[in-house]
Amino acid sequence: MVDRFLPHTAAPPAPGRSRWQRRGLALLLDFGRLSHRHAAGLLIVLSLAMFLPGFFSLPPVDRDEARFAQASKQMVESGDYVDIRFQDEVRYKKPVGIYWLQSAAVRAAEAVGVDEATTTIWLYRLPSLFGAIGGVLLTYWAGLAFVSRRAALLAAAMMASCILLGVEARLAKTDAMLFLTTTAAIGALARAYLWPRRQPPKTVGWPVAFIFWTALAAGTLLKGPLIFLFVGFPALIVSVLDRNARWLTALRPLPGIVWFLLLASPWFILIMTKSGSAFLQGSIGADALPKILGSQEGHGAPPGFYFLLFWATFWPGAVVAGLATPTVWRARREPGAKFLLAWLIPSWIVFELVVTKLPHYVLPLYPAIAILIAGVLERGALSKSRWLMHGTVGWVLMPAAVAIASVAGFIVLAHELGFLVWPFAAGALVMGLFAWWLYDVDGAEYAMLRAIIAAFLVAVTLFGIVLSSLPGLFPSVTMAQVLHDSDCEAPEAAAVGYHEPSLVFLAGTRTLLTDGAGAADFLRQGPCRYAFIEQRHERGFVQRAEALGLRYRQVTKIDGFNISNGRRVSMSVFRSSGQP
Repeated sequence: MVDRFLPHTAAPPAPGRSRWQRRGLALLLDFGRLSHRHAAGLLIVLSLAMFLPGFFSLPPVDRDEARFAQASKQMVESGDYVDIRFQDEVRYKKPVGIYWLQSAAVRAAEAVGVDEATTTIWLYRLPSLFGAIGGVLLTYWAGLAFVSRRAALLAAAMMASCILLGVEARLAKTDAMLFLTTTAAIGALARAYLWPRRQPPKTVGWPVAFIFWTALAAGTLLKGPLIFLFVGFPALIVSVLDRNARWLTALRPLPGIVWFLLLASPWFILIMTKSGSAFLQGSIGADALPKILGSQEGHGAPPGFYFLLFWATFWPGAVVAGLATPTVWRARREPGAKFLLAWLIPSWIVFELVVTKLPHYVLPLYPAIAILIAGVLERGALSKSRWLMHGTVGWVLMPAAVAIASVAGFIVLAHELGFLVWPFAAGALVMGLFAWWLYDVDGAEYAMLRAIIAAFLVAVTLFGIVLSSLPGLFPSVTMAQVLHDSDCEAPEAAAVGYHEPSLVFLAGTRTLLTDGAGAADFLRQGPCRYAFIEQRHERGFVQRAEALGLRYRQVTKIDGFNISNGRRVSMSVFRSSGQP
């Protein structure tokens, strides 16, 4: 990468590579180098190992995941696959793509006889899982336009172990699929830019153009025009720097635009016909502009937020980013490095300037960082600066933090030591230390591979054991279980003071979110009705119940922790009296 940063350059042998190392960690990379099929198989296995812990056992997470899943659930229930609603409220913040994918997963599960498919949250997560795995594979594919097969494999492995992508793979939202479509589009764009510059030059064929325009259309159906930000900046920047945009014609823009419109426009026409201007007002006026101009839902942060968060969300590859930066900067004028930096820097600056900030906004930029790091690692060109080398303590800090937080979480929230956590937490810590101690022995590439093993142990500890074993973090599950265990065939519920979407998803679309007086009126309307009332709102319920002469009884009490707002909750469960 230091010389040309062009594809398929041979890497020098790693210094001091022993026979034992060859049989160990190096064997994995050597296996992936045998063919693209071997690389894909290795990455799929690695991705499943990273993403599956907790995938099936984690309950619905508030609030975004539960909102998306509930809207998709209502599509299945109503049979209306054009309009997007959460209960009776229209949900026009995002286009329909993710709802179609989630609905298709649920309908397929129903077709093969899965019980209670509409309230099985992991079915709604399948598009995110496939998007994350597909995005890892496409990181490898995109990386082949810049670096050798071995380095592209390492870049994709970094993405598979990336904490942020691991979180998004387990949530029924748009971001993992957007990561897939963005990486596909930019991988095609990079080929259009770099292939004619190779020796000998290579022609960009129709398949690459097809991938580009199809990915753009899919990304638009997922999250509107945001994908054009990620794709547009590198196309614009390198064209301006080179004073030449003719390379874009290799993507067949005229037939490509027609194909894009054929894929993306029908649903937009249907929703505009059905809702008039309501969709544009919801997606632009109520979602996009408030995020740019202000802090939406309390998610505001100053510039620099993503830079600080990067060192945790891109772990274990983040620390090496600092060591790779001097080499990347020296290579900034080379075609490959220039394109990758154009992919990364302008969009990153935009997101730092936008007031509303959420960690996943910059996820589509992480493959550029992974490819840059992998190119530097392969050539042994990391900086030897002492102050940058001190940053490698991050190999140890992250697994140590997870180990301590996991055990503390069990003690505080589950009131037990959580012995099952210890082996995996300790393993993550040991692998982090192992990566640090042997960094100078066999190089950063092998230290990175050991850190990826630590990342797997972190995923098992955090997602597979800790979060899945703390029911107090998910009070909606306990509340829904009360309804499930009742003697009623179709119980109905109202909630006061706890209006989380996960309760609507688990308890039923007709769940009433109201106040204390409304809950008393709700119980009065018939049998098999339950009211979940947060402690602070019980007085209003009692006063209204007395005014109505309502007879009721307390069934149970539920204590938990609302992770969406960071507050403890104490819910009393009431039911009309006279019921067995």
